[in-house]
Amino acid sequence: MRLTSFTDYSLRVLIYLAAQPERRATIAEIATAYGISENHLTKVVHFLGKQGWVATVRGKGGGMGLALPPQDIGIGAVVRAAEGGDLPAECFDRAHNTCTIVKVCRLQRVLREATQAFHAVLDGVTLADLVTQPKALTALLQRTAAL
Repeated sequence: MRLTSFTDYSLRVLIYLAAQPERRATIAEIATAYGISENHLTKVVHFLGKQGWVATVRGKGGGMGLALPPQDIGIGAVVRAAEGGDLPAECFDRAHNTCTIVKVCRLQRVLREATQAFHAVLDGVTLADLVTQPKALTALLQRTAAL
């Protein structure tokens, strides 16, 4: 299963914030560290804030940080929220399905099982599990930003 850039960026923002939980970060510094668009990250941060995973502070000295401890942010929940519905193929979308073999095709069952297995693995992982070496992550991100 391939994740969208939106989901990828959502996870990257959370990892960045979890690596340095004692400070606020800005969209500009995260964009620079990862070499991605500030415009894209603005939408991502807004989404993460609406979900309750990121807290933002406006104005001088503002920025963002995690709204919850990293161990309370499940990666499966983040991926589900960012990706939207589980529609790995057209046949999962009853409103727009035009496949003529859907009544006898076994692919839908197989894809459903694969999607469930994918989510089951992600449900067993928290943000804290991804950030076991925060100093190393921070050093890599700062080095990338300096290039």
